[in-house]
Amino acid sequence: METASTPCKVHQCSKCPGDTEYYCVSCPCDLCPQCKENHVKDLQTIDHDVVSHRDKINYIPTQEICVRHPSHVYRKYCEPCQVPVCYHCTQHRNHQQLVITTSYNKTRQQHRGTIHTIRSEALFYRPVLLPRIKTDFKTCRTEFSLYHSEMLTKAQTLNHLIDYIQNDFMCNVFCDFDFKHRCLKQKKEMIVRIVSLQRYLYIYEQRRVIRPLQFLSSIKAALPQIHPILHTSQLSMTESLNKEDVMESLSIQITERGNRRVGNQCLLKLTSVPEFHQSLTVTGVGRCFHISCVTSDRVWVSNWNNLILTDTTGVPLHRVKDSCICYDRGFHTVNTESELIYIDRNYNINKLSKDMKTTTTFMERTDSTWEPWCVYWSPSTGDLLVGMHDKHTGKVTRYNQSGQQTQTIQHDNTGRGLYSVPHYITENNNGDVVVSDYYSGTGAVVVTEHGGRHRFSYTGRPSGSGLEPLGICTDALSHILVCDDKTITVHMLDKDGHFLSHLLTISQEMGRPHGLSYDVNIHRLWVVSRVDNIVCVYRCITRQDALTDQSRVMELLSGIPTPGTDSPQKGNQCLLKLMSPAELLHSITMTDVVRCCHISCVTSDRVWVSDGLKLILTDTTGVPLHRVKDSCSYDIYLLFQAGLHTVNSESELIYIDRNFNINKLSKDMKTTTTRFIERKDSTWQPRCVYWSPSTGDLLVGMCYRYTVTGKVTRYNQSGQLTQTIQNDNTGRGLYSRPWYITENNNGDVVVSEILSGAVVVTEHGGRHRFTYTGPPSGSGLRPRGICTDALSHILVCDGITKTVQMLDKNGQFLSHIQTKSQYIDVPWSLNYDVNTHRLWVGEKNKVCVYRYITRQDALTGKSEHRPRPAGDAIFSSTSVVEWRYLRY
Repeated sequence: METASTPCKVHQCSKCPGDTEYYCVSCPCDLCPQCKENHVKDLQTIDHDVVSHRDKINYIPTQEICVRHPSHVYRKYCEPCQVPVCYHCTQHRNHQQLVITTSYNKTRQQHRGTIHTIRSEALFYRPVLLPRIKTDFKTCRTEFSLYHSEMLTKAQTLNHLIDYIQNDFMCNVFCDFDFKHRCLKQKKEMIVRIVSLQRYLYIYEQRRVIRPLQFLSSIKAALPQIHPILHTSQLSMTESLNKEDVMESLSIQITERGNRRVGNQCLLKLTSVPEFHQSLTVTGVGRCFHISCVTSDRVWVSNWNNLILTDTTGVPLHRVKDSCICYDRGFHTVNTESELIYIDRNYNINKLSKDMKTTTTFMERTDSTWEPWCVYWSPSTGDLLVGMHDKHTGKVTRYNQSGQQTQTIQHDNTGRGLYSVPHYITENNNGDVVVSDYYSGTGAVVVTEHGGRHRFSYTGRPSGSGLEPLGICTDALSHILVCDDKTITVHMLDKDGHFLSHLLTISQEMGRPHGLSYDVNIHRLWVVSRVDNIVCVYRCITRQDALTDQSRVMELLSGIPTPGTDSPQKGNQCLLKLMSPAELLHSITMTDVVRCCHISCVTSDRVWVSDGLKLILTDTTGVPLHRVKDSCSYDIYLLFQAGLHTVNSESELIYIDRNFNINKLSKDMKTTTTRFIERKDSTWQPRCVYWSPSTGDLLVGMCYRYTVTGKVTRYNQSGQLTQTIQNDNTGRGLYSRPWYITENNNGDVVVSEILSGAVVVTEHGGRHRFTYTGPPSGSGLRPRGICTDALSHILVCDGITKTVQMLDKNGQFLSHIQTKSQYIDVPWSLNYDVNTHRLWVGEKNKVCVYRYITRQDALTGKSEHRPRPAGDAIFSSTSVVEWRYLRY
């Protein structure tokens, strides 16, 4: 018997011929599983609401029978116990209960955020991390074989131990060598985690899970195991060479190198042209001047007297009543807690809570002469950057999360003001502070580095052609975007200030662009117009799908260079070794110096030397090449001058002049920047200076004129005071007369104290670490010149023992590195050349150069002059395996 067949139409995906299983509420459209994955990962649709068809039709499941009372069905869900109950489950009657469908919908809603993270982020990046582990596994044996060969070559020098070494190497090293197994373990963990995430997603959205109780039970069991952000450790091999134990020195150690991470910027790229995403008309705002994103669908928008929160419909959700009345300023910003930070009508800076119920005064205005005009909260540091204005000058102040001022940026390195009227302010990914500065027809984008040093000012294309900058922001690729009211466009610059393109121009969607905000989560640009109340959203950046274009992703993220192709690692202290005794290389007789009170190396054959009257530049012949005429001179209280000069990384001389200002002399000695740091307090006199190679800061030892009191001050590269060190944690003064000052590799500030007869050491933050008063402690010390070397030793000249004493970084006496000899009488001053590892020692009219540190091969005992292997710089930041040579 034939059966009549009835045609049945299968609902198809809107994007391909596949069968539909999902529905996008935002588009709307039907989606098959593969198109759903692409849809939730695409930056254009990443914030769309995608549901299963079961959710779309609001399917109501059948009732389920109570396991304890089979004649009844479950009616409610006990929230405290997290179990379903029927009418006869009396032990739960006094507990909070919800209707099962209500609890079901509530729980699903609570998990929407986690589901969105899994869909758009976790499952997108996990396939990127998994190949890295596979790469570790593949390169393991190849890389190990290189070290195997090198270790066997070194072992040839140990003729009587070669058999033993090879036998022990094969028996023990390979047994302990678990690198491959750890790679396999990470690979398995990653696969298990991906399966776990997919199972969680399956429970949430698949049609077969149609019973609320089954969903609630499954989600309760699965949730504690779900962590959308999983970091796996990067493994590295470290060859440890220990001269006391050869066998141990040939071992290979596997160490954790931190968590694997995928930087978004590695997968991002600019679109060829900006793509218009949507626009919204904001009701209640005549013209829009500034915008601050909260979420992908909520923003704060302001004009001259309104500050409102709106969503993508443009309808006001909340209005701030006490906001600043202004025209075109960036007077509000949003922090990571989604709290609004804004300038009020009294020029205080307030904070509005996320629920918009509580307003607090975050920073109260205390100086009536300066008005805050713009603010920006830094996601990287949590600091608040504030652009300030006073008449026709401006400055930028930085405040920490407690509201305490930590930095002021106002002048360039010549003392000239950087800003006139800061209107908008932002920060780039590299820490640069970017300001839109405009006054009376002229303007610029002024960029300073995090420490305050002026990097560049952009004044239009071509340079100097004119710019009327308004709203400003930066994107995930470190581009600087600025609205220009002169050309009515949005300029895109790279992080170094080079013009790239006119990103946006006036169009039918957008009038005159005025304010900008970049949403770093979904990589969209919000633009407000000054001629109307329209906000436009554009997409200028897209990302590569790790699943569909795996080769491109691996090209960006997993390329492992051949060892030796990178530049050698700069930190070579691991290859350095103390010599015994110190070796005299040469000596220099100064032709115009009474006593070498202080030395500052410029190059390996040029130094600045000073006595109580003169400051001269000389070479290895001792003949003066240049003389500074206005340097600080003889002091009746100190008899001879102290460490009054230093040299920075640009080979510029920084010195204290006769008026106790700090000047800077250019490398070519043609330009003197007078008053690089101007003396403003006549009661304090600078006595010694040291330029820090690690931070670029200038450390200055100060003396009080009327009492025996001293302090150390720190200035950034713009000459701004950033720190004062004066007292210990009990409030007692640390210094009396700072004579010489230096800094150790760990950031410690080391001061040679003349009157108290001590070496006083504080950590970078100012906390007192220790005070050294001679070996044994308290036996007496008359400290003079001081320096530190590449091994973090502290070297100090002692006038009592007439020696140079060596301490470790914790203040423990190690040895007398140099004593009175035929070459030198009484050591007075020191300077360590970090490039050649030579010690310059000054006394009377002679300078001697010593070598007491050498580069040594731990096995052969011979000097090693070949470059150190690239160590942890062999591979790029995205590589996985790292090999380090540690030779002692």
